[in-house]
Amino acid sequence: MPGPAFTTYGLTHIALAVKNVQQSVDFYEKVFGASVMYSTPKWAQVQTPGANDIIVFEENKELAGKNNCGIMHFGFRLTNANEIKKVTDVLSTVNAPIVEQGEFVPGEPFVYFKDPDGYTVEVWYESDEVEVEN
Repeated sequence: MPGPAFTTYGLTHIALAVKNVQQSVDFYEKVFGASVMYSTPKWAQVQTPGANDIIVFEENKELAGKNNCGIMHFGFRLTNANEIKKVTDVLSTVNAPIVEQGEFVPGEPFVYFKDPDGYTVEVWYESDEVEVEN
């Protein structure tokens, strides 16, 4: 397989249409410890700890939470499988509806939940030791 035509840092941000920028900022601060990098009354750019990834919240009440572009969910990968309990605990404090919870395989837990605009967010753990089937 040929290599890429150019080099990037990979997928580094996602921009979401939201009903209320401040509500989204508050939610992602409480759940993920996100911090605001830049903001105006109509948009905010936040970064989550431990990564260089960005989430941009753009106020657009018409499009907020609508899956009009085919994105099913986006996710955050845990560094430790045992922290899934902390995730569900914080989700209960912010009244985030859990859509599904379980393990993909033993020892690799996941939880899917809805954010204030109805986007499905996944938090999961995946071992670095993945066995490839032949």
